Amino acid sequence: MAGAFAEIARHTLARDFRRIDPRTARVILVEAGPRVLPSYPEELSEKAKLHLEALGAQVWTNSLVSAVDEEGVQVGGDRVAARTVVWAAGVAASSLASSLGAPLDRAGRVRVQPDLTVPGQPRVSVVGDLASFEQDGRLVPGVAPAAIQMGAHAAGNVLRALRGEGLAPFRYRDKGQLATIGRRRAVAVIGALRLSGLVAWLAWLGVHVFFLIGFRNRFVVLFTWAWAYLTYDRSARLILGRERPTRRVA
Repeated sequence: MAGAFAEIARHTLARDFRRIDPRTARVILVEAGPRVLPSYPEELSEKAKLHLEALGAQVWTNSLVSAVDEEGVQVGGDRVAARTVVWAAGVAASSLASSLGAPLDRAGRVRVQPDLTVPGQPRVSVVGDLASFEQDGRLVPGVAPAAIQMGAHAAGNVLRALRGEGLAPFRYRDKGQLATIGRRRAVAVIGALRLSGLVAWLAWLGVHVFFLIGFRNRFVVLFTWAWAYLTYDRSARLILGRERPTRRVA
């Protein structure tokens, strides 16, 4: 998000105004933890930070936001004036989780059993973003591949229960993580591979196009991305000005 804002300000909208220069926009990414993208290896987190700074964004780590209002943001002892604030630190889980009477984590997700069932309720399974599941000492990320695998596993356990068999424990198969930061800038973890820069960006593009359904969708997306890449056009436009009164014709 921070990389996209920086690119829009410095390229897409750079020549769209007469009296202001969008390139002077200040983009600040505030991270409470010690590094950005904490689920990635430390070296890729550092490269992601360098990519953001190369785009013109400022990265503040170990900085906790304590208040947000219409005039700006309070970050520790610093006051940052801002009219545009984007919260990207996640949200609380659905209140449905608390109705199950099960143990919850800090985000309100259900701490499920190894077979994805609710503790004390073997006939109830929780999957996806509502499930808090640890594997090898690490929390399984709340991403689409994990939710798909959990859903398939829970369905398989339902069939096992109908056959009178025991429920099988869930095992998440991590197929990799990809994060795009900007033009030719991305980071990726695919198995033992650690990628960054152009190679990671091309991998991100290829994976997203591959999972689209149908040749037409793939072609349209590729053409749209190619046009946006060559022209810096993100279809982001702001129309400002006074509305002219219309004359009524008798």
